[in-house]
Formats: sequence, structure tokens, C-alpha cells
Amino acid sequence: MSQPVSFLGRAERLLGTDEAEAVGRGVSRFATNRDQAVSAFPVMEELRDRTRTIRLRSLAHLDRLLAEFADRLTEVGGQVHFAADAAEANEIVAGILERTGAKLAVKSKSMVSEEIELNDHLGQMGVRVVETDLGEFIVQLAGDTPSHIIAPVMHWTRQGVGELFTSKLGAEYTDDPGELNEIAREHLRQIFLEADAGISGVNLAVAESGSVVLVTNEGNGRLTTTAPRVHVALMGMERIVANWQDAAVVLEVLARSATGQNLSVYTNVMTGPRRPGDPDGPEELHVVVIDNGRSDILAGPTAEILACIRCGACLNVCPVFRSVGGHGYGTVYSGPMGAIVTPGIFGMEPWWDLPYASTLCGACEEVCPVGIQIPSMLLELRKRAASEGRLPGWLEAGMRRYARTASRPTSWSRAKKWASRLSAPFSSRGWMRRIPGPARGWTDHRDFPRPAKESFAQWWSDNRGS
Repeated sequence: MSQPVSFLGRAERLLGTDEAEAVGRGVSRFATNRDQAVSAFPVMEELRDRTRTIRLRSLAHLDRLLAEFADRLTEVGGQVHFAADAAEANEIVAGILERTGAKLAVKSKSMVSEEIELNDHLGQMGVRVVETDLGEFIVQLAGDTPSHIIAPVMHWTRQGVGELFTSKLGAEYTDDPGELNEIAREHLRQIFLEADAGISGVNLAVAESGSVVLVTNEGNGRLTTTAPRVHVALMGMERIVANWQDAAVVLEVLARSATGQNLSVYTNVMTGPRRPGDPDGPEELHVVVIDNGRSDILAGPTAEILACIRCGACLNVCPVFRSVGGHGYGTVYSGPMGAIVTPGIFGMEPWWDLPYASTLCGACEEVCPVGIQIPSMLLELRKRAASEGRLPGWLEAGMRRYARTASRPTSWSRAKKWASRLSAPFSSRGWMRRIPGPARGWTDHRDFPRPAKESFAQWWSDNRGS
């Protein structure tokens, strides 16, 4: 069955499923861990403000910082490539691997590689790419896609992983997490040793030294960057800071916001390729700086989303994400930040409805370690969708009627009274359990409070003198 192309279609398929419930439990744990880490770190709010300043300042001086980064990395023997779009980025990586004779590449977790669909492109030219992050390895083995930007297999159970490893790797069945981890480690270790090239993302680039910072919780990131003779780092052009002082601040808030850790287990720093006397490291280091729509975002009203450090905190508190999981968004970037990033990178068609996948409750902005004003940008994209005529006819007509009614006190008062009367046949004990018409989707999965017989304004008018 083909995947529904609209958010509502995908969400309808996922609501109430075991997958969605598993994701809901997982993100709740992440959110709790984040709250505990923040409460135990008194300077978190101060660092949050500093991180915001750092990231917005980096975006304001992006051209200068990228030029400085390229100069510094070139000075220490690395090579920097600039790609305007996904096609050019794929061609650059393919050219590097073809020139160096690479046929097997190991890849650490990289969202931008999924954004540009690098694995498919390299596969077509005969290069085998093996995901080495445990979660990414599982979804690749299963032919699945990640459901969360931090924990790709949050929607899987350990029993399911055990069955997958038995089917695909010939391992004896177990559902013990430690044993499953060992099976994956033994399978991947030989692949690391045989790989011709390593591919990774970039959490941060440091302009003053030409360094690339890779943050992981597994040793695969370190092996990917040190064992193969060639390394290619894929970097969204916004992932840069000016200096190490700025990088240290960002790293302080990243892990706490993502998983509740004080610091991620591995923080790898690469400053150029292997030097004479170094025991390990790649002979060649290439950094591919990718635009792919980011310049357009930077020039528009949602530029602030480029300050995102991909911690996933907004996903973990979002009531919509908690209900449907990452697959409901149909793209690599999910949740509140994905609802802004995806239309920006890939265009409003067919992603115009993602900004509507939000209650606008503001929880995302509250927990964001950069203080990104996500709700206001979602509203900006909704405004754009409406101005481009993308809304369903019933919704556009309904909103026009609502605007006319709400702007006239007499009409609004009359409408509230009729809403209370007309809802009576569908209500029980103050709740509507079945709404007719386009709004029926709401009551398919939850109850809706019945409009009050008497509004607060009316009660106040009648009782303020008593």
C-alpha cells in the first residue's frame, strides 16, 4: 500500500498503533531526563541565552565563518567542497569515492545524508554503504526509516530487533539488549576494518581551527572517522560556530536537551587528515558544505530555524509528535522543527500541511536550548500556505466565516449560543464524542468539550455586581 501523501493521512494510519504508543513512551522518558538534567544544572537558562546569541551571530556572519573554516581546514591538509543542492553534493561524494577506488563505506549517523538520499545514489554507482549507528543499522537492515532524530528505532521493541537479527544476520534469537548490542558489534567490527571510506555528519564546525566536531553515544563515530583511509563529512552550511569558546557552550546544552546527559559519551574532533606519526586517522579528509535550500531559508522569515542544534527536545514535548511519531511527518526532519525545516528545504509542495501539525501550545519553544521561536514561524508558514491557496476549500471558507463572525460582537454572541444548542444532540456529560462534518477527525480519537451554555463574558456581565 502506498504511503498517504498528506500529514493527516499518515497520522490517521498511525494513531493508536503500537508504533505510535512506543514512540510516545520513549519521548516521555527523554523529556523527563531532560527536565531532571536541567533542574540539576543551575546555569542552564544562562547558557540557553548564550547559545541563542552564539547561533544567531553565527548565522549573521555565515559567509565569513564558512570562508574562515575553509581556509583553516585547507591549511592543515583537509579539503572543502561547496554543494548548492542535493544533486551536487551526491556527485561530489561519488567523485571522491570513485577517485579513491572505494567500494565499501561505513557511515555514522547523518541526517543530512538522508536529506540528500546519499545511500541510494552511492548504491547506484556500486558503492555499499553500511550504517553503523545501532539504530540506523537496525532500520537499514529492516528496510525501515527512522522515527526520531535522536533515537531512530524508538518505535521498535527488543523482541522485534531479536527477530530481525535472527532473520538477517543468522544470529541465535535473543531479546536481551546487551546481547543484541554485542551481535551488532561483532557484525560491524569486520566491516569497519574492511571499509575504504567513512562518511559522517557534522554536529559543529569550528571556524577558527577548521575543526569538525562529531557527537555520538556509540564508538561507531570514532571508528568511522579513524579506521578508513578516506573520510567524508557532510555538513549543513549552518552548522558552524566562530571559536572553541562558542562550541563549548553549545555542547553543554546539547546533550542535556537531547537525552538528559551531562555530555554525550563521545565527542570526536577532527582537524585535518592524519599527520606523520599519527597512529590512526584518514589519509584524506573531505568536508562537503551543503546549501540545498538553506540560503532561501536564511533570506526569509523562518531564518531562525537554522539555529537549531538538532537535539530533539521539541519533538519530545510536542503533543502531536507524541501521538503519531516521526513517521507521521513523512520526512527525515520531523516534529516542530521539521515542520519548518522540511518546507524550507524541499518546498511547500507537498509539505505545506506540516506547519498545521501543531497545537501551538508553545512547549517546543519553552524547552528549545536555543530559544527558537517555533510557534511564530509555524504561523508564518500557515499564512504562506493560505496566501498560496493551498488550504482545503472547506477550511478556507470556514476560516473566512469565523473571521467575520468573531470580529462582530453581536454575531459572536449569537454564534456561541447556537453552538451550545446545536452541540446538544452530540454531547453527553459535557463532552462531544461525535462531531459531524470535517471536524469528525477530532472525535475519532478524543472527546471534545461541549460549548458552554453560558460564556464567561455573559456570566461576568450578570454577576459582577453581586
